[in-house]
Amino acid sequence: MIMPKHEWDSPESIVDGCMGEQMRLISGYAGSTTTNLSKLEEAQHPRHAAISLVGEPTLYPFLAELIDEFHGRKMSTFLVTNGTNPEMLANVKPTQLYVSLNAPDRETYTRICNPIQDRWSQINESLELLSTLNTRTVIRITLVEGLNLKEPEKYARLIAKAEPDYIEIKAYMHLGFSRQRLPRSAMPSHASVLDFAKYLAYTSGYAIADDSKFSRVVLLSKKGNVEKISLTSTE
Repeated sequence: MIMPKHEWDSPESIVDGCMGEQMRLISGYAGSTTTNLSKLEEAQHPRHAAISLVGEPTLYPFLAELIDEFHGRKMSTFLVTNGTNPEMLANVKPTQLYVSLNAPDRETYTRICNPIQDRWSQINESLELLSTLNTRTVIRITLVEGLNLKEPEKYARLIAKAEPDYIEIKAYMHLGFSRQRLPRSAMPSHASVLDFAKYLAYTSGYAIADDSKFSRVVLLSKKGNVEKISLTSTE
């Protein structure tokens, strides 16, 4: 992947900036009589870092060093990627790696993701890479009614390449700027997500570990891990 010319922030400055922003965000709570002071003290010492948000984090050329910097400060890391940059994934070691799988095939990927470049081959390369990585791995599927909530058997074939530890299946939520692009009807019910997850579990050889009706999410696990995980189901 060709990287744009840019003067990149150093991993150290990014981590320092994250810590500074965390302290800024919680600074006002100390003056409230309803604040749990022990929780406030805990919040001043973050233990986990999610490397995700807007954009694709694997485009940052010093991602491996950034993860090492977080780990050096006794923090776990959760990297979320769309899988379009397998070269970077081969060289990073987060605590947990999420790959968002948005489509069951190239045609659907092209139609709903509208990529500037066709990266379907790279996504498949990333999936094949997952089974070789020495870290906990997750495939995340966000289902959108009328777009990609279909053909779980095709998702199962892609998942077979990756052999992830877990599969997280969740509904698209009609929030934020997405409301300008999608109707509320694009948000699947929990029943639809659960039905899809049951079929995917059957075709992929995974088992349902837990689900949350309130969040419209289902977690699948390799069968030996089912007893080790819980989402605290609201049903």
